[in-house]
Amino acid sequence: MASSNSDPVIQTHREQIAEIDRQIVEALNARIELVKSLKDYKETQGLSFYNAAQEHLVIANLCETNGGPLSNEGLCELFRIILDVAKREAARQP
Repeated sequence: MASSNSDPVIQTHREQIAEIDRQIVEALNARIELVKSLKDYKETQGLSFYNAAQEHLVIANLCETNGGPLSNEGLCELFRIILDVAKREAARQP
């Protein structure tokens, strides 16, 4: 039996997963930059940064387009975390 470290199928999958992970981080950083830009603009307009209805709409729209295998429940859980972290990170940016 081959070890999982030397199995070429496992290695190929791990490499593909690592590439997707890098793409996710890149997308999250781009999202945070946009959230920061939106936050700054809203502040100049005297608008509240947080909009619960908009967050609900974002998640609802994502659930409508979700083709799986990620369940809508899992998607909602992930995006609540993403939205919270993005707001927090945007607020920390100078």
